Amino acid sequence: MLVLGLILLLIGIFAHISILYTIGIILIIVGAVFWILGSVGRPIGGRKYWY
Repeated sequence: MLVLGLILLLIGIFAHISILYTIGIILIIVGAVFWILGSVGRPIGGRKYWY
């Protein structure tokens, strides 16, 4: 999610498309929150382990 957000953010900046810029920022924030929660051991989406 972080990578997709970064890609959309860069495309939005270089192509001057504001909706991609906004979606990219939102995906980066959500991805960072999920990454932090996952790294401290909190289950995300009802799952403790990903197989």
